[in-house]
Amino acid sequence: MRDLPVSVVVPVRNEEANLAACLARLNRFAEVLVVDSASTDRTLGIAREAGARIVQFEWNGRYPKKRNHVLMNERLAAPWVLFLDADEHVPNAFCDALAGVLPDTSHAGFWLNYTNYFQGVELKHGVPQRKLALMKVGAGLYERIEEDGWSSLDMEIHEHPVLAGSLGEIPVRIDHRDFRGLEKYIARHVDYAKWEARRYAVLHEAGLDKAGHLTGRQRFKYRNLSRWWYPWFYFAVTYGAKRGFLDGAAGFSHAFYKAWYFHTIRGLIAEARRVGAAAPSASSREDMAA
Repeated sequence: MRDLPVSVVVPVRNEEANLAACLARLNRFAEVLVVDSASTDRTLGIAREAGARIVQFEWNGRYPKKRNHVLMNERLAAPWVLFLDADEHVPNAFCDALAGVLPDTSHAGFWLNYTNYFQGVELKHGVPQRKLALMKVGAGLYERIEEDGWSSLDMEIHEHPVLAGSLGEIPVRIDHRDFRGLEKYIARHVDYAKWEARRYAVLHEAGLDKAGHLTGRQRFKYRNLSRWWYPWFYFAVTYGAKRGFLDGAAGFSHAFYKAWYFHTIRGLIAEARRVGAAAPSASSREDMAA
């Protein structure tokens, strides 16, 4: 029964461990697209077996990335599009919520809520995971960032959709079953930290106040990422104010590693400033050459 007017887009690369369970829960959606970046495992075979439409995407280091590529180039069968990661499981209650809301809504998009896990433990407290991942086709795109090869991330991770219209929220949670372990968590957050540090520099070079599309949370983050207190502020909020301590050792570890992540970004920003300050100016280089 495909009763939901939604095209589900699942961006992947080597997701054979997660993809089958994700796709098995999408039978009520109008169509499913698996957007692949040159997987070398059984990802594509799993997608074909599930009846998904396969789109191949090879990023050239410039705009657009994977999600915007779909929005800009693929003809979608439904008036709504849901972006879903391969380790995210959609419960039937979430589908029921969409069936009740989408036919009569005037919103252009919806914020979605997620369960989160760390070191195999469900986190019931702390700062909740929330993404603007369901939108009307044609209502907008993910924010445009001209990266010009300075990132290795071929998919919009921290970019937010910029939509023309009001936003709603679906309270039923999607189950984000990320069980890839601490090593993978650290590795990808090193990549995220590099991206965030460069993004910080680009925003401040252009003038943060001119970036009118940023959410209030984004604006606060990019205004304060370089400040010494920001990682510890985040730790205090997620572990203390948001009661992350009630999740036991996993709650402490998650808050600690998020603070480490923001401290890493701050270190990269400071290092870039030192390198930039130490670099000789053009006139100085000419003097040395003479």
